[in-house]
Amino acid sequence: MTAPVFVIEDFRAGDAGRFVLDGPEGRHAVSVKRLRSGEEIVLTDGAGRWAEAEVIDTEGKDRLIVRLGEVSEEPPESPRITVVQALPKGDRGELAVETMTETGVDAIVPWAAARCITQWKGERGLKALAKWRATAREAGKQSRRVRFPEIADAATTKQVAALLAKADFAAVLHEDRDYGSEALATAELPATGEIVLVVGPEGGVSPEELALFGDSGAKAYRLGRSVLRTSTAGTAATALLLGRTGRWA
Repeated sequence: MTAPVFVIEDFRAGDAGRFVLDGPEGRHAVSVKRLRSGEEIVLTDGAGRWAEAEVIDTEGKDRLIVRLGEVSEEPPESPRITVVQALPKGDRGELAVETMTETGVDAIVPWAAARCITQWKGERGLKALAKWRATAREAGKQSRRVRFPEIADAATTKQVAALLAKADFAAVLHEDRDYGSEALATAELPATGEIVLVVGPEGGVSPEELALFGDSGAKAYRLGRSVLRTSTAGTAATALLLGRTGRWA
């Protein structure tokens, strides 16, 4: 089994590489994981920098003493995959973020689509965004990532259109049989650059949104015969793209 991952902000170590992991991460390592001398862990800033470390000792219930190894940096993946996720109801947003993070998505953009029942406004919106970011962080650690996905601020439809216009490949998942869509499994994908995928709400992407996204260069694509929920469609599409672009090779 691969070594557990813990998040830190600063890699500066003391004499002989001595480093103290404390705070919530230290408490989790000592009191929950119950790590002991000689075990290996990985420390990361979540933005690509990471280092292996060997546990030396523990102090109290929330301080793990380790010997820090050489700091490395994992380069960004290519092509970069961004999923624009319409806001689902309840906790399905966190479910979508969790599974997409575990799968390997690079960025997630919350989208207030026209047919979204959930709307992020004021303090409620800030709390919801914070939950998405915390979910991405925890899922990144759980899946042993050292570069966690970026969770952007909530975007309007016009902002999503601008994002699509800059992409090297832009797609909208749309399952309406009366609307001409192509199979994502056979789409021509770029070897590098940016792939942006839009996942609509349970009620689907509105005709006005489809038209605006089309003007921005995005085409409509389908995954298969079944219609997936908005909280699972992004994960399924990301997995398909990771396999087809060679990132899972």
